[in-house]
Amino acid sequence: MVSAYINGLGVGAGLIMAIGAQGAFVLSQALKRQYHLMVALVCTLLDVILIGLGVAGVGALITDTPELLAVAQYGGAVFLLWFGFCSLRRAIAGQGGMQAVEAIASRRKVLITTLAVTLLNPHVYLDALVLLGSIGAQFGDARWSFYAGTVTASLLWFLGLSLGAARLAPVLSTPKVWRAIDLLVWALMWSIAVKLLLS
Repeated sequence: MVSAYINGLGVGAGLIMAIGAQGAFVLSQALKRQYHLMVALVCTLLDVILIGLGVAGVGALITDTPELLAVAQYGGAVFLLWFGFCSLRRAIAGQGGMQAVEAIASRRKVLITTLAVTLLNPHVYLDALVLLGSIGAQFGDARWSFYAGTVTASLLWFLGLSLGAARLAPVLSTPKVWRAIDLLVWALMWSIAVKLLLS
């Protein structure tokens, strides 16, 4: 049981800590200090649900249904291209930092964007449902201890990223830093989208 938990913690941290669309969005919201704790908790809750479904065996359904994979692949690529374009446009216009807060002003819009960044990204399904689900299945009766480890990794990562970035926000809230962050987000989103389209 303890071994499965530690394995879940390590594997989960390795996958979740890779800065992708979700991590970049959590980081940008934390630096804006705009509903950053809500964003971190929603991301963690979605991981709890998706990884749980994967460990329960739902991941096999997705890998066996090419149509579902295609919808996730192309729909996710379109969303990531759009999200990246918005970041690039802000970087070119120099509208980072507190000016960018106006682009996503309400709690509802931030929540919808958080859900979109997570649920329209096929990598979330491949990592949470398929990969973590298949690894968890190898632990047999201890698979739920593995699941608890992955959920712990998710909670620690998203809360740590959110709280840490929010604390550094006063230091990092300069136009040059925000332009660099927007360019980084753009590069990440478009690179993930291109990989999806070419895979």
